Amino acid sequence: MARWLITGCSTGIGRETAIAALSAGHQVAVTARRPEAIADIAATSEQAIALPLDVTDRRQIAAAVTATVETLGGIDVLVNNAGYGYMSAVEEGEDHEVRRLFDTNYFGVVDTLKAVLPIMREQRSGHVINISSMTGLVANPPNAYYSSTKFALEALTEALAKEVNPLGIKVSAIEPGAFRTDWGSRSMRETATPIADYADNVGARKELIKAFADHLPGDPRRVAEAVVMVSELSDPPLRLLLGQDVLEATRQKLTDMNALIDQWESVTVDVNFPT
Repeated sequence: MARWLITGCSTGIGRETAIAALSAGHQVAVTARRPEAIADIAATSEQAIALPLDVTDRRQIAAAVTATVETLGGIDVLVNNAGYGYMSAVEEGEDHEVRRLFDTNYFGVVDTLKAVLPIMREQRSGHVINISSMTGLVANPPNAYYSSTKFALEALTEALAKEVNPLGIKVSAIEPGAFRTDWGSRSMRETATPIADYADNVGARKELIKAFADHLPGDPRRVAEAVVMVSELSDPPLRLLLGQDVLEATRQKLTDMNALIDQWESVTVDVNFPT
């Protein structure tokens, strides 16, 4: 039995992960900005506690971590799931919206990590699981800014894994493709200042995402089951791709990248001082 802290549990992958972890017999601190949205989860199990947590508020992060440690005795698994989407062309992006996006999707993770890592270091054990995205590996319109937050999370995850591995702490990134959550509907934000020149490209893709938001192939419950599985491994993967779409997109990117490297290899190696 492990002690979990999960951010962003009101809907989607976070909610399903909390339910799956409880079903697997773990103790779980279930968090959300609105505690009433997770009260039903906590009511189903004596192993759960419901806590308010807005990851853009460091005081709430500190309070949630303290309450988790006081109630559960420690934190063995941290799942950084809280986040949302924002659709726009790069030129269309509103400064306040982009900064708000990074405050939640990236700096919210950083601040939560800084609050939890001292506990895991003292324990000399723990597992950080960051919920990333296919868009953290492959960037397309209209998700330039959302992808940027996830690309940043990928770098953070990769470096963190190397930093804390000697301390007994494991780190993984989960890379879901298109899953049937409210990411593309209720929680999605988009630019309020669209530019006509981008309508046929960025604008059309925005409309496509919204139209298919409730018909995407991925099952959030299966993502949650994969997260629990990864948490129980002695040697978990640094990255786990989930979904046929992310598998195909990532393989295509690697193929294209290798071809580009080969094409320009002579220029690449011709910039050093002669030996």
